[in-house]
Amino acid sequence: MSKVHASAIIAKEAELDSSVEVGAYSIIGPHVQIAAGTKIASHVVIEGHTTIGCDNTFFQFASIGAVPQDKKYAGEPTRLEIGDRNTVREFCTLNLGTAQDAGVTRIGNDNWLMAYVHIAHDCYVGNNTIFANNASLAGHVEVGDWVILGGFSGVHQFCKIGAHAMLGMNTSLTQDVPPFVILSGNPAAVHGLNLEGLKRRGFNRDQINGIRHAYKLLYKSGHTLEEAKQAMQEAKANYPEAQGNIQQFCDFLDKSTRGIVR
Repeated sequence: MSKVHASAIIAKEAELDSSVEVGAYSIIGPHVQIAAGTKIASHVVIEGHTTIGCDNTFFQFASIGAVPQDKKYAGEPTRLEIGDRNTVREFCTLNLGTAQDAGVTRIGNDNWLMAYVHIAHDCYVGNNTIFANNASLAGHVEVGDWVILGGFSGVHQFCKIGAHAMLGMNTSLTQDVPPFVILSGNPAAVHGLNLEGLKRRGFNRDQINGIRHAYKLLYKSGHTLEEAKQAMQEAKANYPEAQGNIQQFCDFLDKSTRGIVR
């Protein structure tokens, strides 16, 4: 493999596509699988039962597939699964799952992880997310598609963050975040909808108006949570193109386990 630097250490059992590039002094363990087009800079460690898709880029000093930072971990063969076209910058740490959950940490496609990002055991990260420098997820966190985490934001274990939500810099999150909203602060507080993000992603006026109405029912109407959910269901008929988006609100509220920031 001419694209592997001579000083890199790659276990003979590792499975790397012939197009994978590996920089100087990087180490790849025996249970690692890496698909075509992925580039690994110098001084990267990839270990554990880790599967990496196509066209990812790992910058120097990233630690991928290390054992979980969980005292209950007893060496079980848990996994880390990474999709395609992700960018993982310097000093990121992505850990294996644990036997206490599904046993796997999953990261989807087209995510942008800036320096010092930490994704702990058993997390699920969707697609097209942005994690700014030093953003950190504790164990068992779920992050939906197109979510943005500001620098130095921290997410408590078992929290869920809905699609298209945005956390500001230094946000401390201990409850679930419905889709489409913006939060910031310590403790986190809601500051409206991520309207600019929705416009950039092609949401039309009817969709945005429907999402705005659902947001007002949840946060501005004085309704209880159950009353807000019922009002959202009734409002869907008034926003034909936003029915699926309003249902996203309702579905998220149904699956929330830590209560929402409200």
